[in-house]
Amino acid sequence: MLVTGFPAGMFQTNCYILAQDDACECVVIDPGQDAAEPLFEFLDSKDMSVTAVLLTHGHLDHMWSAREVCERYAAPAYIHPDDRYMLTDPARGIGPTMKDFIKDMSFVEPDEVIELSDGDSFELAGMSFAVDHTPGHTQGSVVFRTRAGTAEGPVDLAFTGDTLFQGSIGRSDLPGGNHEQLLDSVARKLLILDDATVILPGHGDNSSIGAERSSNPFLVGLSGQK
Repeated sequence: MLVTGFPAGMFQTNCYILAQDDACECVVIDPGQDAAEPLFEFLDSKDMSVTAVLLTHGHLDHMWSAREVCERYAAPAYIHPDDRYMLTDPARGIGPTMKDFIKDMSFVEPDEVIELSDGDSFELAGMSFAVDHTPGHTQGSVVFRTRAGTAEGPVDLAFTGDTLFQGSIGRSDLPGGNHEQLLDSVARKLLILDDATVILPGHGDNSSIGAERSSNPFLVGLSGQK
């Protein structure tokens, strides 16, 4: 499986591309600000098209280019219903400084939006995905899990958005955020995963569940519970 990504825009939000080896279709996760042009260049060079855009949550820095990508490839966007409102009104999910920044901009949701639920599973571009609802950073935050084949065997992947980072967790001081709820989501949905599970967060470097369990200061005292 091809799993690649790049940080985009002034927020340096990780935009990910997933595809089966030699496939002509791919899935894009979190195309944020200024993600469209480098994304299109990469996909054109690989002769790939996008079959779906997956959004870990509705914050502007993760969905800024979603409509543009969806429109170019006639692809649907997947988002949890609790965050769907931000596709058209992102100011409701951000702080006052950013509200001034986008006050003259208008946002329209993609033509096709598919709402996600906790426990959903589906196949896209020949890949299987599972959805975990992880409220706390926003009320509609989700984690996408899949499995990638490698030369050393299969590897479990978790695209954690702004729920869990290398050495940190997401902020909870924006509208819809709740710190205790965020910690509960991490404990119930992420710390139950195998230590070898690779996490690919919305910002910063990759890590693993085991590494975060042992060294992330925000997770001290948390234990996985189903």
